[in-house]
Amino acid sequence: MVIKGEPCAGGIVFDEQRRLLVILRRNPPAAGRWSIPGGRCLPDETSRTACIREVAEETGLNVEPLRLAGSVQLAGPAGPYAVDDWICRLLGGRLQAGDDAAGARWVDRAELLALPTAPGLIDALSGWDVLPD
Repeated sequence: MVIKGEPCAGGIVFDEQRRLLVILRRNPPAAGRWSIPGGRCLPDETSRTACIREVAEETGLNVEPLRLAGSVQLAGPAGPYAVDDWICRLLGGRLQAGDDAAGARWVDRAELLALPTAPGLIDALSGWDVLPD
């Protein structure tokens, strides 16, 4: 299946306890809901590079994308987004919400399932077998 839309990237990041990194979205789409960090690719930027930049901007953490988990199409205010979500290795940094994230935290599976999440997030993570422990 070909995913069409404005190119975007997200980072699926786990800590040592296999908790998932999530951010509280400040802006549309899904403002006020929790999701993985990510955003639009800059012109001529690969989704892998955008993933590194977006995770750093939104969470203060440095990551290395290891492999593509999958891609999804999301509705955006001006049209669809084509999002490549990357499994990432945490390299360092200090967790703090930044850029368009109103919050940032680590969650286990029970905490994630109790949060108001962005539409399709749980289904995508489950389908790619990357839900936290």
